[in-house]
Amino acid sequence: MSPREIQAAPADIDTPLVRELVAAQFPQWAALPLEPVASSGLVNAIYRLGTDLSVRLPLRPSITDIVQREQAKLAALAPFLPVAIPSVEAIGSPTDAFPGEWSVHRWLAGTHPSADALADPRGLATDLAAFVDAFRRIDLPDRQPVYPGERRTRAPMVSMDSSTREAIGELDGLIDTRAALASWEESLAAPYDGREVWVHSDLTPSNLLVSAEGRLTAVLDFETCGVGDPACDLFPAWHLLPANVHDEFRATLHVDDATWLRGRGRVLSQAVIVLRYFKDTNPALTNYARHAVGKVLATPR
Repeated sequence: MSPREIQAAPADIDTPLVRELVAAQFPQWAALPLEPVASSGLVNAIYRLGTDLSVRLPLRPSITDIVQREQAKLAALAPFLPVAIPSVEAIGSPTDAFPGEWSVHRWLAGTHPSADALADPRGLATDLAAFVDAFRRIDLPDRQPVYPGERRTRAPMVSMDSSTREAIGELDGLIDTRAALASWEESLAAPYDGREVWVHSDLTPSNLLVSAEGRLTAVLDFETCGVGDPACDLFPAWHLLPANVHDEFRATLHVDDATWLRGRGRVLSQAVIVLRYFKDTNPALTNYARHAVGKVLATPR
């Protein structure tokens, strides 16, 4: 995520606006109950529509065809994946009140997992490895991104170096900045042969849904997915999974030391940048980030 994206002012979205948009453009759903869904996300405002649908409105509306690209991408990927992913049921048009495309999705059941309360950590690790492996095996052409954010989490690690170091430098007293910098430099130096596979690239708890039994039921938010470094999909190891299942997760995905280090570095980079910008304004997002930094610094190679 770039500083420019973080600092951009979000749109003014509320329940009356969403109800107005739905009623005007999709009258068949106008009578359904509508309520906001609590989220610490930075990309979309989400509303539940009835029992089977949700409405997603970009917090920073765009005149580009982002939502249509997302619809096509999700439809192409779904047949290859072992769990449910979002499906776009309808696309709303821009209006004077909301100057961008928006979408209606099928509601996916489940709850976001918490690293401190996993019902079945080993089973979840197995499910996540199966999802990542299936994603890697996809043989579809990737498309060129139409805006910077579409590829931000798949960018080369060297492109993150300056922003990562700046963020670490501004977190003195909140994290062990010396250890964080040493960890980042070790990850940055890890070799990479350039092999690319399909990656989701943001497998954080807010983009995962699990059943009451703790098994993976769905994966969300494919905005930044595409072809990239396999290390991009190791996020669950530090955001979610306990250390005692790391070896199994790695073995299932045939992750060598260099890829593991790059994955660790990508998690650290994202987490310290989030901490830098949101430590005083977004407690939920900050808690995710602090947990990830703590896990990175506590996890040996």
